[in-house]
Amino acid sequence: MSDELAGLFVHLGESVWKLVALITDRTTTNLSASFDSMSAQQWIRLVAIVGAYALLRPYVIKMGAKHQEKQFEKAQQEGAQISPNELRGELGIPEDSDDDEDEQGETTAADWGKKARKRQRNMIKQLLDAEEKRLQETIDEQEDKDIEEFLIG
Repeated sequence: MSDELAGLFVHLGESVWKLVALITDRTTTNLSASFDSMSAQQWIRLVAIVGAYALLRPYVIKMGAKHQEKQFEKAQQEGAQISPNELRGELGIPEDSDDDEDEQGETTAADWGKKARKRQRNMIKQLLDAEEKRLQETIDEQEDKDIEEFLIG
């Protein structure tokens, strides 16, 4: 079994080496043939294209940077409207926007997942209520301990 596996790895290595050798051989052959067979007009055209690229590239990059900066400033202005609670990671309960729309006879693509959204909202409400209740109980326990401390002491 290990001899077969070793043989497969040797074969894989040989195949990869042959492929690399083939690619390099064909690339050098094709490139040298392409440049050898070019006419004067084709050389002039190639020089003009490369020169235009070299001259216009900095201007295109500057224009793209200005456009990107404008987009960044616009995103910063929109991002400034985030409330502090959203930054702290406080969960908000989504609004019940699709309640009382069950009277429609047809189901559209927009109605898909409505029940799942309602379940998610209800679950978030239950989790928040449970957390508030737990916090209230711990506050009550702290107050009871403070009162007990004054009564005993």
